[in-house]
Amino acid sequence: MLITGFFGVLALLSWGLFLFALFAFIDSAIRREDAYRAADKKTKPFWLIVLGLAAVVMKFFSIFSFLPVIGLIAVIVYMVDVRPALKQVSGGGRGGRRGGGSSSDGPYGPFSR
Repeated sequence: MLITGFFGVLALLSWGLFLFALFAFIDSAIRREDAYRAADKKTKPFWLIVLGLAAVVMKFFSIFSFLPVIGLIAVIVYMVDVRPALKQVSGGGRGGRRGGGSSSDGPYGPFSR
């Protein structure tokens, strides 16, 4: 009974890691190619290959292998370093500046000092 529960938790963890890698892959696929160059990061095809391989490894290899750990490290690097830089360059993120506002604009217009 205990072993069955343990392997159930590992299966859920494996699925969670796969979905995390899949999210990172889809996110990298929808970003513009020039944003990668502007953010001074590796190219879009590089990240698509790395994150795609990470998702495949996390889906088909045991969580006790070292390959999912390497894939997880790649996904974390993308999510913590590359993704925020791409969002900053392309003006994305919460609230974005699509309306052409300046950095001193508040939610209802410019801050008065």
